Amino acid sequence: MTDLTGRVAIVTGAARGQGRAIALRLAAAGAAVIAGDVLTDDLATLAGELGDSVLTGELDIRDRSSWDALIERGVGTFGRLDILANNAGVLRVVPLVEETAEAFENIWRVNCLGAFHGIQAVVPHMRAAGGGSIVNTASTAAKWSYNGHGAYASSKWANLGLTKAAAFELAQYRIRVNAVLPGPIDTPMVLPDNDPVARERLSNTLLGRIGTPEDIAEAVLYLASDASSFVTGTELVVDGGQTIGKVLPPT
Repeated sequence: MTDLTGRVAIVTGAARGQGRAIALRLAAAGAAVIAGDVLTDDLATLAGELGDSVLTGELDIRDRSSWDALIERGVGTFGRLDILANNAGVLRVVPLVEETAEAFENIWRVNCLGAFHGIQAVVPHMRAAGGGSIVNTASTAAKWSYNGHGAYASSKWANLGLTKAAAFELAQYRIRVNAVLPGPIDTPMVLPDNDPVARERLSNTLLGRIGTPEDIAEAVLYLASDASSFVTGTELVVDGGQTIGKVLPPT
């Protein structure tokens, strides 16, 4: 039921990390993929891996015209659009008292407004296809608080609200909308060079490891495919048990 043969997906933030893994996994399941990112050099290597089953292009998700241009190219190439993986996002860790309004707003423009633009842009094409699936990438920070995550967490909480509102309104068109909530995942965004102990700290999950981009890609495939045909408006947490508790040293 996860076979996507004949379907077309657009994946944002597809140049690296989770987005790249999602693009590769959906393609492996049979989908044609429209891969968008602002990191166009890295997208070129994705095109080299997937060949004719992928169309790559620059996509600034904050800009609706950028969405429309890439989708027009993609639908012109593949003929339809069935899946949106609203994956692109940015992380900024700064205490609220040190945050700037400009940086705060930019986090929101990427993590929430970008997803909004994507939903609006794909709905006409999904309606024409008879339905579809939208998967928004939120975060465990959308459910639990972390210090220094004021801008990021609030944008992801808003992303969850958007997910539920869209699921409610788009069900009439047979368009399902769900969210995946990654915990600590082995990506450059989560493991920055200036935090050398991040991997050790974030590997302290109940399953004893940090997550991989492929872990998230499998969750997105489930939500994008017919395997989840009766699932909409929900949140799939993929965090190795991080948010249900911590393993304490023996006393």
